[in-house]
Amino acid sequence: MDTFQSLLAKKLSNALKDAGLPEAGELTPATDPRFGDYQTNAALVLGKQRGENPRVVAEKIVSHLGVGDLCEPPAVAGAGFINFTLRPSAVAGKTVEVLRDDRLGVAKAKSMRRIVIDFGSPNVAKPMHVGHIRSTVLGDALARIARFLGHEVIRDNHIGDWGTQFGMVIYGWKNLLDRQALQRDPLAEIVRIYKETNERATKDPQVREACRQELIKLQAGDRENLEIWNQCVAFSMQDFEHIYELLDIHYDIQCGESFYHDRLPSVVERLLKSGIAEISDGAVVVFFRDVPELADKPLIIRKRDGGFNYATTDVATIDYRIKDLKADAVWYVVGAPQILHFKQIFNIARRERYTADLRHITFGSILGEDRKLMKTRSGENVPLRDLLQEACKRARKIIEEKNPDLSNDEKTDIAQNIGIGAVKYADLSQYRMTDYVFSWDRMLSLQGNTAPYLQNAYVRIRSIFRKGGESATRSDGFPAVTSQTDGCPSRRSLELSDPAELNLAKRLCQFAEIVPQVLNDFRPNILANYLFELANSFHTFYEACPVLKSEEPVRSSRLALCELTGRVLQKGLELMGIRVPEKM
Repeated sequence: MDTFQSLLAKKLSNALKDAGLPEAGELTPATDPRFGDYQTNAALVLGKQRGENPRVVAEKIVSHLGVGDLCEPPAVAGAGFINFTLRPSAVAGKTVEVLRDDRLGVAKAKSMRRIVIDFGSPNVAKPMHVGHIRSTVLGDALARIARFLGHEVIRDNHIGDWGTQFGMVIYGWKNLLDRQALQRDPLAEIVRIYKETNERATKDPQVREACRQELIKLQAGDRENLEIWNQCVAFSMQDFEHIYELLDIHYDIQCGESFYHDRLPSVVERLLKSGIAEISDGAVVVFFRDVPELADKPLIIRKRDGGFNYATTDVATIDYRIKDLKADAVWYVVGAPQILHFKQIFNIARRERYTADLRHITFGSILGEDRKLMKTRSGENVPLRDLLQEACKRARKIIEEKNPDLSNDEKTDIAQNIGIGAVKYADLSQYRMTDYVFSWDRMLSLQGNTAPYLQNAYVRIRSIFRKGGESATRSDGFPAVTSQTDGCPSRRSLELSDPAELNLAKRLCQFAEIVPQVLNDFRPNILANYLFELANSFHTFYEACPVLKSEEPVRSSRLALCELTGRVLQKGLELMGIRVPEKM
């Protein structure tokens, strides 16, 4: 389905061609609604290129524009902008099209790709903490949106389950383990023995050497050490899965670092053979002499002692994702501190002639109220499980005050939807590179740009249908617009006589323009901000335009706007991994 933006862009392109002018500028939503709904800077760009008055160029373009079926006569404003104001009849017609469409007007991508998205990636033998929120939530939202747009998405949880820390864990398991504590809280006990071993190894060279030997035995396939390692991985995965279930996040594959261990020797040999890597001081190193920003930053892929590192693993991972999984694109949702690492890894991939689209999707940090990295009072990372449980607990308190008559099961379910949704939205509504302050009061507020505010707008719409006795349901479970008349606007046309109705309808038609934009720079905050504006437009409409008390055909028309608003809010939040409750 074409959007207003795409339709006007085509008409602008035709007008430029008819006027003998080249393609130039862009057509975007108007920055100020007082000047219309869309605007183009084509005349300004062409005027500068050709040394002509932009307003004269704009008038020439307008004389060839055939947009009467969509817009009022285009206006030339300012230095030479061309503004477009949609006709109410065109908005009404497009809104009905969107209302009838199960995809809410969102077209699938013209070029489908197989995309592997690497996100989350916690380390075994350590609990997930607040620092894992951004990668996990952002990666999940991008996966949902890419899949909705028609791409084939493979979600990969690249777990850190292999490395030097396991020498300490195994030493601690053999010498410090409390079996009863392990039964009570396996991960807490594994963390305890790791920390205690680390302290001992720092002070005692013999302990440090013993840990190294345990790691060598593990990597050599020692049966006892492999058994301990397998138990640690299993305990960690149980803890991870509990958190993922709470977050409503799933993975298609979970190939940890250990999955690639047997592939590493051949990776090094291949890079040596091709000349990409070379031996330097006993290590195998990749130099980037022809890349100015990397010229003095070589990458070791095999250490002097013959050991491998995560750089070697990441090269093997790209091999697997492109050769075995047949990925057209690989997106790494990993923090900004790894920028240099991924520049090096991607450079190696290009030198190996891989053509897949490799992207490092970076993000900022979550700060505490003191504007420093969020920590517990003891200086530890805040456990993610504790944070999510606290979110649900605080949401439950709000529900107890707002709607005490709900059943206990309803309160628990709604609290989870609101609490988890609030945490996710607080993150996704920020530009991903922005550091943000974690504030319970702000994220759980029923006012402002928050998930509870959007969820409450959806709940209000549901209550309208319950009060109106609108019992018919759609295939997606949302109550369909019903009417005693044959002129139901969901089948024919809408009445958009009030400015609030027209504004809401325009917002609803923009959903199909917004969703594809998210992937342009991996910015779910664009979708979040759109949904916030939509909810604001709905509340303005709700205050200005009686729905159930109106006479037909206005009543059905307004019910149709309510239905479509609810569906867009529900789908938009779903694309960010946020559920909507039926009541609050």
